[in-house]
Amino acid sequence: MKIMNRRTVLVATTLGALLGVTAPGTLAFAAPTSTVGDRRAAPGCRPGTLDPTPVRQAIAGLPDADATSAQVRITTPDGCWTGTTGVRDLRSQHPAPPHARFRVGSVTKTFTAAMVLQLVAERRLDLDASVQRLLPGLLPADYPTVSVRQLLDHTSGLPSPSVPDDIEWQLAHRYDRWTPQQLVRLGLDNPREFDPGTRQHYTNMGYIVAGLLIEKVTGHPYATELDRRIARPLGLRDTYAPGDALRIRGPHAHGYQAVDRDGRTELVDVTTWSQTFTPAAGNIISSLTDLDTFLTALFAGRVVPAAQLSTMFTLPGVPDVSGGPARYSAGLTAFPLPDGETLWIKTGSRYGYLAGTASTRDGRFRVEYSITSTDAKGEELSATAQRVIAAALSLL
Repeated sequence: MKIMNRRTVLVATTLGALLGVTAPGTLAFAAPTSTVGDRRAAPGCRPGTLDPTPVRQAIAGLPDADATSAQVRITTPDGCWTGTTGVRDLRSQHPAPPHARFRVGSVTKTFTAAMVLQLVAERRLDLDASVQRLLPGLLPADYPTVSVRQLLDHTSGLPSPSVPDDIEWQLAHRYDRWTPQQLVRLGLDNPREFDPGTRQHYTNMGYIVAGLLIEKVTGHPYATELDRRIARPLGLRDTYAPGDALRIRGPHAHGYQAVDRDGRTELVDVTTWSQTFTPAAGNIISSLTDLDTFLTALFAGRVVPAAQLSTMFTLPGVPDVSGGPARYSAGLTAFPLPDGETLWIKTGSRYGYLAGTASTRDGRFRVEYSITSTDAKGEELSATAQRVIAAALSLL
């Protein structure tokens, strides 16, 4: 086992900042803590000689002020380990269920990109085709040409919709239902961020439009195509797009959001929430086992043919809006390690839930996690997420 050192912690902190995972609040938490449940018998997860002590320690002691539960799956050449800790919900204090489903947030984009690239392989879409031709009337007539490729690699410049980010407004509107067309129109009330193809800025809007393209080309709802193209062929039993449904089907841990009210912090149960504000960009529900199965098959070329799969590992040659290099490909994020290797990652956050995946290109090292963070849409790195990332990197 490799030892966690300053280099590993520095990389983990930098990675956490890039991923946009979040920070703990200042909530005083008095609930009893739980031990880590070792699930070495998880499907397809053979222990081998892997010593998971760093990861087990990273998620021990939940619930606390930062998170109420966590589950992690890690695969290395030495073996595989899956573990869970925390509680299903604060009222019952029952342990978090094994193989729990969760909201994956922006990990959805990896699925969406894969489906678009499947359609490209089938010659039903062209990455260089314009959105204006494929979806006539969606964008204004005088809008600069936006390509399918630019939707996927965040270089479209399409503006995002503006809604209040105040948590009380979000809670009051969490059951609202939005259509993708509404979201595009709301976004277009704002000026475009930049000319298409000149910069990169990570947003949801390109993937919301990509979801509309999938529906237009196939003639089927996004959820149907997700099931037909990915979930059923790979045997994913926990993966689905919820549509208008507010709840998570099947076993799951509740998500909570810390809210400051009248000088004290309350934990509000945010498990039930409409995901229609992020269709095809952040709405999928899945599990660790399903994410690992999908990631393994995807990287091995069993989901997207090799000719199109290369797009997922190719960065656009434009700067990020921050001035740095582009980091985002179609559905993934590149994170170069000091030894010259690259981790291909994707994370997501919805209120109450943080999720993430990471893999080397050859798939020999893979990590999937879900954390029911108490501030999943915050601005800084979640303490639990930071520990998980550092522990995982110590085994790389």
